[in-house]
Amino acid sequence: MSTTGVVTRHEVFQTSLMSALLDGVYEDEMTIGELLGHGGFGIGTFNALDGELLVLGGVAYQLRGDGTVTRAALDERTPYSVVTNFVPHIHAEFPADVTRTQASVFIDTLLPSQNYMYALRITGEFSSVRTRTVVKQEKPYRPMVEATDDDEIREVDDVRGTIVGFRTPLYEQGISVPGCHVHFIDDDRTRGGHVLDFELRHGEVELCLGTDLQLRLPLTSDFQSADLSPEDLQRQLDKTESHA
Repeated sequence: MSTTGVVTRHEVFQTSLMSALLDGVYEDEMTIGELLGHGGFGIGTFNALDGELLVLGGVAYQLRGDGTVTRAALDERTPYSVVTNFVPHIHAEFPADVTRTQASVFIDTLLPSQNYMYALRITGEFSSVRTRTVVKQEKPYRPMVEATDDDEIREVDDVRGTIVGFRTPLYEQGISVPGCHVHFIDDDRTRGGHVLDFELRHGEVELCLGTDLQLRLPLTSDFQSADLSPEDLQRQLDKTESHA
């Protein structure tokens, strides 16, 4: 493991709330072009849940339910995204043949504190990656726990690629997704999605500590009337993130 040993202020930018997405707030005026002005690394989704968003190296990719991966147009819009400028200060090699659960435990041992957000990037050779991808919704929009019933589930084997995402503290429940929320894209930029599980044959993790959260809330009527504190928030998060 290597680390700079220095913690400096670093901003994470987020548009809207995870609890708003859960309540069916699937539209906003934030464009991909504007989003990229806040960071070249991150994840999210598109208006109407038209695929998963992955931002890597300053490029935004649209990972759709039909299995296609394309560069997102700058005038596409996002109802929920989290981005930063990725400056890793922690780096480590994973043990061989780790599952997602084992990788998550390993990552937690690297953290100087559990109380910050961390952007994380995992690169390497995967024995398998299991993903799901949201499918474009039509109005009237259903809550996300219902919309994700239509998700496309895919598994790819023997693939090199990158996992992009964030490790978020529990106190951000409803603002973001507590724990590790990550998306995957292969090296050829032809396959990817929201990660459900993986087995990493060998690879590395890099972590960028975030101390400042810039949160932008929508001005839409749907957001203004959304139920952002449902009693079953944890259940909804579990279902939409793990597809359990």
